[in-house]
Amino acid sequence: MAAGKILIVDDNKSVLTALEILLSAEYGLVRCLSSPNLILNELKNHDYNLVLLDMNFSAGVNSGNEGIYWMDRIREAVPDISVVLMTAYGDVDLAVKALKTGAVDFVLKPWENARMLATIRSALQLNLTLREVNRLKSNTGWLKEELNRDQRFLIGTSPGMTKVMNMVKRVAGTATNVLITGENGTGKELVAREIHRLSDRHREALVAVDMGAISETLFESELFGHVKGAFTDARENRPGKFETADKGTLFLDEIGNLSFHLQSKLLTAIQNREVTRVGANHPVPVDIRLICATNRDLRRMVADGLFREDLLYRINTIQIEVPPLRERGEDVTALAEFFLKRFSSKYDKPGLRINQPAREKLLRYAWPGNVRELQHAIEKAVILCESPVLKPDDFLLHPPLHTLSNGLNLNIEEMEKRLIVTAIEKSDNNMTVAAGLLGITRQTLYNKLKKYGL
Repeated sequence: MAAGKILIVDDNKSVLTALEILLSAEYGLVRCLSSPNLILNELKNHDYNLVLLDMNFSAGVNSGNEGIYWMDRIREAVPDISVVLMTAYGDVDLAVKALKTGAVDFVLKPWENARMLATIRSALQLNLTLREVNRLKSNTGWLKEELNRDQRFLIGTSPGMTKVMNMVKRVAGTATNVLITGENGTGKELVAREIHRLSDRHREALVAVDMGAISETLFESELFGHVKGAFTDARENRPGKFETADKGTLFLDEIGNLSFHLQSKLLTAIQNREVTRVGANHPVPVDIRLICATNRDLRRMVADGLFREDLLYRINTIQIEVPPLRERGEDVTALAEFFLKRFSSKYDKPGLRINQPAREKLLRYAWPGNVRELQHAIEKAVILCESPVLKPDDFLLHPPLHTLSNGLNLNIEEMEKRLIVTAIEKSDNNMTVAAGLLGITRQTLYNKLKKYGL
């Protein structure tokens, strides 16, 4: 039996009987109605793919308007259903008109069985295809929402962050290219996501690309895509990041790490708003909102001949500078509370709080790793804490350089030795815990102990 559920509506019982016999041999579910007044209730209670509908029901009336009326009611109730009309030869013009207003096809009475079966088969396939397309659209929309849903937020009321947030709101509604600058760990990607979230492209995907992580040999394939057979491992056609971000936002992170000779290829794609897959001959147009980010001084790189000036002008219509955490004052406390709540929930340790001395310690620290370092510090403290109150000793922070220095004898090895000693003391000589605090493996910790004779 072929897939598909069919409803037949005709006031001639002989027609119903003949069609039921014909179609039941091909399809699993075929039902017949002799009155159109029963159609809407039938559609409400059962899921049909196709309605085979007569165009005339009242005695002595042959205008065909009844069929069009009921077709409109059917499509209002079930927009994606297929409707095939049955008509006498004299109503062909009206049937053609009906095709323009929603009917899939029509068959003439008396019909030829082969023609009837072919028409039904095509109409059912159209309905099944349309349903699959709608399902994929629904799933794609859901997937895009999931991809764009980010539980991290721009947090802070400091003057620097207020300026950033105001700029984000002003540029989000435009299509202009944005360059986000700032130190590592300041939250440049969060700013990009907030711009996307507030833009008219928010229902589409934001595609993030770490430009520093893409090898030169795979640059074109990753960004522009490739066709099957373009190179050894190209086993199928594959869109690049530009195509994936079509109608949405493309976020190029760490763009300052892109080598000079690849910058021209990126510039061409940005200028032309089209890409050519590796191994293909025809360009593919793309509609993207471009946001870039870097922790490097691109103007200095331009002066040093390391970054194309025309590319800088192309990506830098609007520049947003994200301030380092050490310049954000009380934002440190707000962010700490935010991360505390998140990790308390993640590790099932409700009710944790940070006492005042610990808050002061967090505020005094310079945070060279910015927000990312604060996040990791809070997570470690939550994991290792043994009481509901986090105290200063629960936060293992790298001491500021001036507190480690003894005159001019400061060096990296001395700093590392002191950090290792502090971690071991903090963990009561538990090497596994100490290694976790330092962010290294236990074997690496043992190697360093041996190296420094500790």
